[in-house]
Amino acid sequence: MTIAPSGAVLVLGGARSGKSAFAERLVAKTGLVRHYVATGRAWDDEMRDRIARHRADRGEGWTTHEEPLALVERLEALDDPRNVVLVDCLTLWVTNLMLEERPMAEAFSRLAAHIGTARAKIVLVSNEVGLGIVPENRMARAFRDHAGRLHQMAAAAASDVYFVAAGLPLRMKG
Repeated sequence: MTIAPSGAVLVLGGARSGKSAFAERLVAKTGLVRHYVATGRAWDDEMRDRIARHRADRGEGWTTHEEPLALVERLEALDDPRNVVLVDCLTLWVTNLMLEERPMAEAFSRLAAHIGTARAKIVLVSNEVGLGIVPENRMARAFRDHAGRLHQMAAAAASDVYFVAAGLPLRMKG
């Protein structure tokens, strides 16, 4: 369980599957300067609590960057071979882009292009939402579809892809 010498790692899984903890373990093994890019927004008390728990679970040794929209720009700013960047999570980024009515295909293409050329090590965490029933409303279906397209692009650009279920990682690529 290591990060490839070049390329990025995509870690997919369901809610509370252990994907973030697995990604953090991957990052810790690199010995590089650790950066955490948080895409979530604290819209309410429950989300503020989640963010605080994540931060406490990570512990010391991380520089945290809150970046709900300009993810590629943040990754470009951190693109140094001495860095490892953990992005948690892509599905929250998709939510933010949707709420701001940003062009999804363009954002996804820019991220995939950066993943393919980055000098920093990158670990991307995302919720796999396409394994359940078809959502009942248009926005939820659009979200599921956007996430699926993004995951396909990120997986194609990444050197390694893992799926985590019940805390157990399954290597899918690499």
